[in-house]
Amino acid sequence: MTKKQIAQRWLTKWGWILLYIVLMSGAVLYIMQGGREPIEDNSQEKITLTFRHFWIKEHDRPLLAIFEEVVKAYQETHPNVKVNFEGLDQTIHREQKLKSEMVTGTPPDMFVLFGGAEIEPYVRSNRLMDLTDFAQENSLKNQFKDLHLWTFNNHIYGLPIEGNAEPLYFNRTIFNKLGIKVPGTLAELDSAIVQLKLRGYIPFALGNEDRWPAGIFAHYLMDRYAGPDLIQKLVTGKDGASFGNSDYKQAFRHFDQWIRENAFSRDSNDTSTENAVRLFTSGKAAMYLNGNWDINLFSGENAPADFQNEVGVIPFPALDRGEKASIAGGYTIGIGLSSSLTGAKLEAALELMKALYTQEIQTRIVYEGLRIPSMRITFDPNKTGPVFAQVMELMEDNQQSFVPYDNLLSPEVKKTFLSVIEEMIDGGLQGDEALKELQAASKQYWKLIRSSAIQ
Repeated sequence: MTKKQIAQRWLTKWGWILLYIVLMSGAVLYIMQGGREPIEDNSQEKITLTFRHFWIKEHDRPLLAIFEEVVKAYQETHPNVKVNFEGLDQTIHREQKLKSEMVTGTPPDMFVLFGGAEIEPYVRSNRLMDLTDFAQENSLKNQFKDLHLWTFNNHIYGLPIEGNAEPLYFNRTIFNKLGIKVPGTLAELDSAIVQLKLRGYIPFALGNEDRWPAGIFAHYLMDRYAGPDLIQKLVTGKDGASFGNSDYKQAFRHFDQWIRENAFSRDSNDTSTENAVRLFTSGKAAMYLNGNWDINLFSGENAPADFQNEVGVIPFPALDRGEKASIAGGYTIGIGLSSSLTGAKLEAALELMKALYTQEIQTRIVYEGLRIPSMRITFDPNKTGPVFAQVMELMEDNQQSFVPYDNLLSPEVKKTFLSVIEEMIDGGLQGDEALKELQAASKQYWKLIRSSAIQ
């Protein structure tokens, strides 16, 4: 017998054995299915969830990594669900894309958004899923530190994923070297700005490319001159409240003064957050005002090795000595669901929400992302690094806080608020003129709201 014949006989023998195994397997399946023909398993509906976030900046990388892991683990335990987890620029998402999608009723299934005035129109138009029962059934409601920005008429329309605070960071080494007193009042801050300029330092590193960072300076000055009550009257449409009041005029003139003195880094409106932080970490700028979300940029490859130990954290100075300086912040950033979700798709989205809102994930947000947790958890601030620890200590010592104005103002008025500040920085608008435009936008907004209420 030739080698070819032996090979053919061997293949034939094993081929029959393999065929026998396949047939027997089929018979077993046939018996197990009660004598029915075997069919494909379609017991679980194939589902695709769209989930849009805006964690695409350099400072968001640790946070993004956490949520990517959550989504990946969820898909492994839910093989019938595919999650399209996609990032988009925050301004484009908030100011353009999501707004138009809400009008047409075609938002993503899940999305990151800001609580407060920004989501109120979505609630009124029934575009956001009511999560009240979800929070109650999963014992989540009492685990959050503050839900008031997500609650309308006692119903919850989104859950905060993190908190935030907007302190003033300063370079201790520069201040000590120049003998500058750490400012506790606006007058002392004015003095520090002059001394820093004379010695060749940029007083404030500012990256206003996204248009909202400069608004932090404006809302602090407005709060310091007018206090917290006036803005509440304006955002609730109280009769007689006006942006053109004498206190806000003083605040905007003070802002004008800093612009004239070149207190801010050059070309601020064209500078990114990352580049502004580099001015601060490189020692070219002595101060930086922004949220705690930028703390992780104070370390790593783009910052000096020991820079975090040079950073001091203080509240934005008070108007007068002896006044308690409140901090802008709150639990504004969260996740919402589209109200159009139903059936298995809704169940899948709620299951993913359960995976996102856990003690473990909140702890990781703190230690890995250096973000303030939105839920009540226990953690050791000393293990987060010196800057974050100072922020948390500041928040514990200072119980007074106010919601950042871009989360309080209606979207229409907020747009004008950020626009006029941008123009002021470029030198094209004075403070009094800016307030006139802001008041006109507010007046128009409340006119529309009241006329629609009558109809």
